[in-house]
Amino acid sequence: MNVLETNTTASARSGLNLVWIILPLLALAAAIAWIFTANPVARLNNGAPPIENLTFERTVINDKGLQLLVRAGGSEPMTIAQIQVDSAYWTFTQSPPGEIPRGSTAWLNIDFPWNLADTHAVTVMTGSGVSFEHEIAVAVPTPTATSGQLWAQAMVGIIVGVVPVAIGLMFYPALRNVGQGGMNFLLALTIGLLLYLLIDMTEEALEIAGATAALFQGRVMVVLGAFAAFLILMAVGRRHGTPTGLALATYIALGIGLHNFGEGLAIGAAFAAGSAGLGAFLVLGFAIHNITEGIGIAAPILKKRPSLWVFAGLTLLAGGPAVLGMWLGSLAYAPQWTAFALAIGAGAILQVIVEVSAYMVRTNARNFTSLSLSPAVLGGLGAGIMFMYVTAAIVKL
Repeated sequence: MNVLETNTTASARSGLNLVWIILPLLALAAAIAWIFTANPVARLNNGAPPIENLTFERTVINDKGLQLLVRAGGSEPMTIAQIQVDSAYWTFTQSPPGEIPRGSTAWLNIDFPWNLADTHAVTVMTGSGVSFEHEIAVAVPTPTATSGQLWAQAMVGIIVGVVPVAIGLMFYPALRNVGQGGMNFLLALTIGLLLYLLIDMTEEALEIAGATAALFQGRVMVVLGAFAAFLILMAVGRRHGTPTGLALATYIALGIGLHNFGEGLAIGAAFAAGSAGLGAFLVLGFAIHNITEGIGIAAPILKKRPSLWVFAGLTLLAGGPAVLGMWLGSLAYAPQWTAFALAIGAGAILQVIVEVSAYMVRTNARNFTSLSLSPAVLGGLGAGIMFMYVTAAIVKL
């Protein structure tokens, strides 16, 4: 068979494959068109009202009253008929007006004279008579994007994110003289604190996912987001071989930074909702809780001599996201995106745990079993987990 005949045969096969791709798609399109025109399920309608679901995604409190961002779920478009606040009916406006299509959002603006620090119960009733409850635990004015407000939040974010990481990295000169046993302890300490962060972020992501609209499939989104982040970072991290030294420290800083972003989201959202008073003791607790993060970042580079700019970059990468998290949490909080951000952080931390564990095994002339059961590794692992657990008790909101 000559080259021309070979090319002709290949073209014929490609054309045939294209036909077998187009035919199923045409059949699917015809089936969809028939379902919408013939509406065969109409015969099964027994007069029951459509299933409705309403998710409260954001609450804004200001001198104009209450503004609620709601997302419609269910099988059909939804109409908001009446709103009660503290068992009394109140007039409201809706933006955009009219029916809320499935999956869409609308702002409900209620001219309600709220009282500072009071608890208010909101009941939204739909046109079909279904009611949905929402509680404002502590009514406080929602922060606005003023320069003073953003600066105050940035200062808190720096104190709870950047400063403790910088303090942890300041132990670098003292840690450079540790032997192999000390290095194993520090690497195990890093794994311990990352294990705590992984469990904490996963739990928080799943909890927030439970408050998202059903169409987002919150818990499934968290699992898939974490798994995808883990696989992507593993592929990126190993494109030039297994990360060591500064590259590994950078991945640790990135994982911790994503955790601090989620922590900042939680603080900012709680502050905006009035459910957290950010006193000096609470801020100090967050700072102490995060100090070991700097030590964990320093562990892989103890045999290197990075410049001060490298330490500054690692500090900002690990701690800076806390500032961004606080801004977004207080000004534009959405449960589905918060849960997704925490899921990505959990996947990143899992990748770092795998890489630090692999690095520790490579730097020791021992098998994994004997290394993992050594006093240095067990002590570091337990110390990291217990320190994070005990200090977290101070800052749980």
